[in-house]
Amino acid sequence: MSRRTGRPSHLSTPSARPGRPSARVLAAGAAVAVVLALLGGLVGYAVGRPGATEAGIAELRAADAERDAQQIVELTDMARRTGAELGPILAAVTDESEAGRVPEAARVDEWQQAMKRLTAQFADPPSGMTATNVARGGLRGAVEQAAVAVDTIALAGNLPADRRPEQVALAARQAALAATTWSVAATQLDQLNIDAGNGHQHVHLDGGHDDGGLPPDGEAEGSGG
Repeated sequence: MSRRTGRPSHLSTPSARPGRPSARVLAAGAAVAVVLALLGGLVGYAVGRPGATEAGIAELRAADAERDAQQIVELTDMARRTGAELGPILAAVTDESEAGRVPEAARVDEWQQAMKRLTAQFADPPSGMTATNVARGGLRGAVEQAAVAVDTIALAGNLPADRRPEQVALAARQAALAATTWSVAATQLDQLNIDAGNGHQHVHLDGGHDDGGLPPDGEAEGSGG
């Protein structure tokens, strides 16, 4: 029996070897990667970029903040001027009450004219941020209450002598309420100035009477900004 022999090695088919990718394939892959990266960046930019509405809202908020900062400065200046006139009037009303007398008509008339002028400053307030509007409203309320106190003591001169002390005492109570209301608004305005970077700005009244209001904090003017 003849022995089988295998196929000669030179006749056998060589096994397929994995070849290296061609330059064309590599270039195509790189191009795809670049396109995908660009698309990803564009999508990310489109997603992260604020829309027209958000940008508009941001601009409005920035404008409101700038406007409010200016209003705080203007309101503080007006409060200083107003307080310089208001404080002595309220103190005088209290002094007359403690002395049990009615001030002269000419003096009361001067007070009434001053109160009309001070009240007129708040007749057409600008629109601002809520906190600024509250401070302005508090100052206005204090001035209007002070005007009522002056009118009350003015009426005392037309009453019988035995009723005048009661009327003057009522005017003093109204003056104390005005001073207290002013102190609250002044404290708020002080905080607004600190938040706005202006530091402490004290516009509290200095009437020399303990009316139960909020005193200034004692910090140096302009500090804490």
